Parts: sequence; structure tokens; C-alpha cells
Amino acid sequence: MKRDFKAWILIFIFGLPVFLLAFIAALYFGNCGFNTNCSQVGLAAIIHTPIPTLIPATLPVPETGGEAAASAKCTVTARVLLSAWVSTGYPETDAFQFTDTNGATCEASYADLRPLFTEANLWYSGALACASCHHLEIATASANMDLSSYAGILAGSSRSSPESKGNDILGGGVWEKSKLNELLFVTKKMPLGRPEDAVPDDGPTILAGRPKPTQ
Repeated sequence: MKRDFKAWILIFIFGLPVFLLAFIAALYFGNCGFNTNCSQVGLAAIIHTPIPTLIPATLPVPETGGEAAASAKCTVTARVLLSAWVSTGYPETDAFQFTDTNGATCEASYADLRPLFTEANLWYSGALACASCHHLEIATASANMDLSSYAGILAGSSRSSPESKGNDILGGGVWEKSKLNELLFVTKKMPLGRPEDAVPDDGPTILAGRPKPTQ
């Protein structure tokens, strides 16, 4: 019994290093082959993910000096913008001049002031657009008036049909006599449903027109 136990001890002592060497050799030669640079390795080839070509971002060329000033919008109140338009003869496409809140001379056209009639939440938070009630369907429009277009504004109020002319609301080009001035800024009955003190005396301040180019 002692002889068998001694034999197993000797086998373990001398066999363990041999086993370890054989295990390490199997790992190396099994993966790298019989050379020192692993050129015969049988592992799957490494697939590199290509880096996509990025499209270079392009930014607009910064504007400087007179060009930057010419592209900037002017800040103006509704009363100033409307009074300047009416007093100039309420042109549709031609430019008219006004003085903005910074004292600069600016130019605008009807397109710049049209949002005062067609945009909601402009006169006060929750306000309907004027054109929501004063619309193209004259028979059902409030005051039988259309404020959704230039032609509708010129046609006036209390119209009997889409083809008819009504009462002039622009005072014949005299702002102080116009219904727009009276209802929006004097009696302050419009826009309809305006809460008390919700609208400044000169109406909302908007961005409109551009500074007049200097000569």
C-alpha cells in the first residue's frame, strides 16, 4: 500500500509539469501554428467598420456692415405700422416708411402687416386671428367684412355681397378718421373678446420691414 501511494506521489510530482507544458503547447500551436508570429492563425479575419464620409457642414457667410443691417427686421408696434401704411395711401406692393421702436427709419409693405389680421395669439394670448371672424364668406362674416386679404380690407365693412363695396374702414387715407384706429386703439373694442389691459395701448410689438438703406 505504501509503495502504491509513493508511486502516485511521484507520478503527480513529475507528471504535473509535463501536463502543464503540454497544455500550454496545445494552446499556442493550436492557434498560432508552428511559427513565432502567428501568421498561420486560423482565427476569423477582423472586419473593420468603415468610417462614413462626413458631408462638411456649410454655414451662411456672416453678413457685416450695411448688408447685416439691411437683412435685419425692424421692431414696431401695430399702431405705428398701421398708421404709416394708411397715411401713405395703403399700398399693396409698394414700400412705405415708418420709424421703429429704436428710432430707425424702416421700410415695409402690406405683406409685413398682414399678420396683424391673419395670425392668432398675436394681439394677446389666446386671441383669434381677426380673419377668423372677418373672412371671405361675407354673408356670415362679422360686420360683413373680410380682413383676410388686401382686396377684402379695401372693400370695407357692411357689404351686401362678395362683389360689393362697403363702408371704408381706412378713413380715405386719414388714419385718425379710420375705423381701424377707432376700434383697435381708441375705443379698444377689437380684437373681439380682448381682456382688460391685455393689449398695450399701441397694440402688440412685432418684427416687420427692414431698415431703409443708407445712401
